[in-house]
Amino acid sequence: MRGNPETHELVAPGSLAAVLHLMAVEPGAWTPIAGGTELMVAHAAGRLNAPKLVSLWGVPELRFVHATDESIVVGAGATFADLRRSALITEELPLLAKAASWIGSIANQSRATLGGNLVNGSPAADSSPALLVYDAEIEIISARDSRRIPYHKFHTGYKRNALAVDELLYAVHLPRRFGHHRQYLRKVGTRRAMAISKVALGATAFIETGVIREIRLGAASLAAFPTRLHRTEDALLNKPITNDLIQTGRNAILTEALPIDDIRSTAEYRRRVAANLLEEFLFELLGVEKRP
Repeated sequence: MRGNPETHELVAPGSLAAVLHLMAVEPGAWTPIAGGTELMVAHAAGRLNAPKLVSLWGVPELRFVHATDESIVVGAGATFADLRRSALITEELPLLAKAASWIGSIANQSRATLGGNLVNGSPAADSSPALLVYDAEIEIISARDSRRIPYHKFHTGYKRNALAVDELLYAVHLPRRFGHHRQYLRKVGTRRAMAISKVALGATAFIETGVIREIRLGAASLAAFPTRLHRTEDALLNKPITNDLIQTGRNAILTEALPIDDIRSTAEYRRRVAANLLEEFLFELLGVEKRP
């Protein structure tokens, strides 16, 4: 059944203050819509159960990319095209720039926003592995106050997050301290473009005299929501990179990953591919190409 536009009310207040006021006056009544690349698909399929929509598109306070001494701050309304064009993102956060190039078509990249991608909460979200390994923080605002939480605590379940009913995701803060880290991001999908990931793995590591002193692993499609692989990180941290450690990493991620079977793949396939991707990254750290 197709959606009926007459069953929805859409307002466009045009300013952040006006949006927050509306959400404060009727908490839980209004569903924010940014680029609409997900909600409009749901509407077309008759699955949009949100009678009252408030548009964030064109709200200038949400669309920005700027730098402080400590971090690069990306507004929730920044599109993936904005991220691809940003010299700051390309130079200092190359994994995020790479992930931005994966989002649908060029047309979709010009509409889809970073905030919308995160709030949508797909387990396969393309931007999430990069944000997880860059230690991103999420800035949340309402008419009451503002707060910040680590991104790895933002998702609380399948399509669920830490936002209260009167809150908006305002910005993502990414520390400017990964220039000396080895970085990795790879997505496995049915096609090379315009495909939802079967598995994606992001990684950063700081190596000192052959020992892994810092490591972060972020994954898509390995759990009910994008997730940091903390137990696998712990299995590798402060250990010299050897063939035995690579096998330890494989065993750890095979145990920690909790994917599902769906129309795109099986859980077992996802677990094995994730282990292969981690092995590829660790062999890069060892300074050799991944074994066949």
